[in-house]
Amino acid sequence: MTASIRNLKRLQKKLDKLPVIAKQRIREAMEEAASEIVALAKSLVPVDSGELRDSIGWTWGRAPKGAMTLGKVQSIGGDLTITIYAGNSEAFYARWVEFGTAAHTAGGKFAGATIPAIPASPYFYVSFRALRKRVKGKITRATRKAAREVAAAQ
Repeated sequence: MTASIRNLKRLQKKLDKLPVIAKQRIREAMEEAASEIVALAKSLVPVDSGELRDSIGWTWGRAPKGAMTLGKVQSIGGDLTITIYAGNSEAFYARWVEFGTAAHTAGGKFAGATIPAIPASPYFYVSFRALRKRVKGKITRATRKAAREVAAAQ
């Protein structure tokens, strides 16, 4: 018993197109998901001067120096690496706001001064956790849609 695949060349053309279309669809879904997470984090962050709120964002590739990264999603080839971050050189205190600080006694110039504890005001990781399932679903749907588009193409 032997089996053969009809229209093998046409099938191969469709399979060759899949990575390009899939990357485009996945990239769009990742951008949309990252924007949703950033918007939620910005709405939850306590605002004093606005520097911390304005420092929250996403980028393709690496986060700015001094930023705390929420997460990095990277493809095998590395060309689909998106990073969500908070903080920068002006808003260096992003971690302190997210996680809080413990009471302590200062040393150095301010030796003996008691610094009170600052309670945590989570805004960063809670945003990701709240939208995690939606983000995963969005990327999965984009991948499936791309596969269907390629399969339907003549």
